[in-house]
Amino acid sequence: MYVLNNAAPAETGLPGLRHSTLAGSSDGLNRLSLWQQTIGAGAATPPHRHDCEEVVMVRSGRGELHIRGEVHRFGPETTLVIPPGVDHQIINSGGEPLELTAAFSTSPVEVVLPDGTPLPLPWRS
Repeated sequence: MYVLNNAAPAETGLPGLRHSTLAGSSDGLNRLSLWQQTIGAGAATPPHRHDCEEVVMVRSGRGELHIRGEVHRFGPETTLVIPPGVDHQIINSGGEPLELTAAFSTSPVEVVLPDGTPLPLPWRS
């Protein structure tokens, strides 16, 4: 496929997290995944890691990146750079939805909890 429709982020079963895969392994990719997510006010991703590079563009909202024992605050029009294999969590610390677009250097993206347990993703890869 060369042209894909971008569906609005949908509920995921993870509290406060809406997701849409813009492109990934289901579309024939094996070295790139592109996601769009909305994290509701006060919600967060679970603490997790990936074995690939991740770059997150913050389109709107405010949040915190918890990584390597540090807290990094961010706002709209910022970019988060997350190295492979590093536990991290993105938290919406504001009162409005946090709108993100994330690129990963692999497809499909595998997610692992800090204890090493795989976290099956409830969306298409």
